[in-house]
Amino acid sequence: MKLNISPEHFEEIIKQGYGLDVIFILKATEEAIDLAPLCERNNKILALKTTAIRKGLITEDDKLTIMGNELLQFIGKPSTAKINKRKPDNDGFTKWWNTFPATDTFSYKGRKFVGSRSLRQAKDVCRTLFDKILLEGDYTTEQLIQALLLEIEQKMENSIKTGNNKLSFMQNSATYLRQRTFESYIHLINSKLITASTEENGYNGFEI
Repeated sequence: MKLNISPEHFEEIIKQGYGLDVIFILKATEEAIDLAPLCERNNKILALKTTAIRKGLITEDDKLTIMGNELLQFIGKPSTAKINKRKPDNDGFTKWWNTFPATDTFSYKGRKFVGSRSLRQAKDVCRTLFDKILLEGDYTTEQLIQALLLEIEQKMENSIKTGNNKLSFMQNSATYLRQRTFESYIHLINSKLITASTEENGYNGFEI
């Protein structure tokens, strides 16, 4: 492992609230060095890794996030470079949030289904979870929205077929993100077995 850090790089890293110890954790993660034995022997090293995860630099399954990659790339740039801290995709989250059903009551293809649950919950928590998912770099905002549209469409179509409100079985927004329910729908879309066509059929999200 080799790190070439100039005094200017060091100053910028400290200014942005990081430390060389965290940079080491990132470099070890990039090179797939197993830090588990060190974390078991030394609580300070475990705390450093936990901090890197909390700051959105690495994932819990030991992968660099977009922000972690950018921080390592910064070290290789000219000493006059600055760290550009990534801003959350607020517009993307707002679009996703407005797409998520407010309740399990809905009208579809001329039929109305009455529910009793509030599905949009814990907006600030959802914003944090949404941004964390994007930071991991595996999925885009558009993929998250398309996955959500597909699940809504399937539940509404099944409601028509069975006469029962299938949207009542949908997770609330916070649980949906925590359990990463969107992943199976993204895999379906990527495999081209099915597409999210609800928006084309006239569904543009649920309003409060």
